[in-house]
Amino acid sequence: MNTKITIEGNGTMDNAMKVAFATKDMEEINAHFGGAREFVVYNVSKDGFSLSEVIKTDTAELEDDDKTDFRVRALKGINIMYCESIGGTAAAKVIRAGIHPMKVNEPTLIEDVLKTLVQMINGNPPPWIKNIIQMQTEHDVRQDRWAEGE
Repeated sequence: MNTKITIEGNGTMDNAMKVAFATKDMEEINAHFGGAREFVVYNVSKDGFSLSEVIKTDTAELEDDDKTDFRVRALKGINIMYCESIGGTAAAKVIRAGIHPMKVNEPTLIEDVLKTLVQMINGNPPPWIKNIIQMQTEHDVRQDRWAEGE
């Protein structure tokens, strides 16, 4: 059974960013990256947001370094990851995996962050956000000449 929520119609989520939130209750960003048992993932675009999936990351059986690597692998394809805190080594691994780590200073409602992200995308997003959206949506004509020669 597929429980992912999808938006029907004009494909508004095509140029969406994937944003993960370290959470203990599915409502607030209230978990440390290294201690999060799950990350709730949303697609976020200029048209809004929709729940994508929940990534379970219970790593009780693993050693410390393996736990970080496991979480980074689990979050493959995520563009931005919000958490309550993250250590330097873990942050470096997250960044190397192409994920932007974001810390909140106190438990923060996920919905509030989602609404703020949608407003930002519709306003004047910072270059790194523009980069994420374009990376996923714009066809680069420079690639055409290579494809033709195959």
